[in-house]
Amino acid sequence: MEEREKSTRKDELFSKAIRAGKRTYFFDVKETRGEEKYLTITESKRRFNNEQGNFFFEKHKIFLYKEDFEKFIKGLDDSLKFIKTGEYPEDYGVEEPKQIDSDENIDEWFDTIDKLDDSEK
Repeated sequence: MEEREKSTRKDELFSKAIRAGKRTYFFDVKETRGEEKYLTITESKRRFNNEQGNFFFEKHKIFLYKEDFEKFIKGLDDSLKFIKTGEYPEDYGVEEPKQIDSDENIDEWFDTIDKLDDSEK
């Protein structure tokens, strides 16, 4: 039963919705075929289509993988601290070196990401 339930939810393991005014944020923990967990953050806004005369939801999605959690949290924390205090973090303006696998074709990688994004729509 648990395996069937998991397959009906596809790769989704956990979901939390946060309503914030006209927006809803969804935090979904999913799993790759290789059983690696990752987080998707989706912003959903209700919009009105004047031409068709109906409402629709505009969605924007971020995929966050385990290896990036610490950097993401630090960037978010630094940004929130700046909003609250107006103080820049010590490492502000210091750019991290870009890490690209020399065997990986970066154009091919971006094409793969674009295809994933298109399938989500």
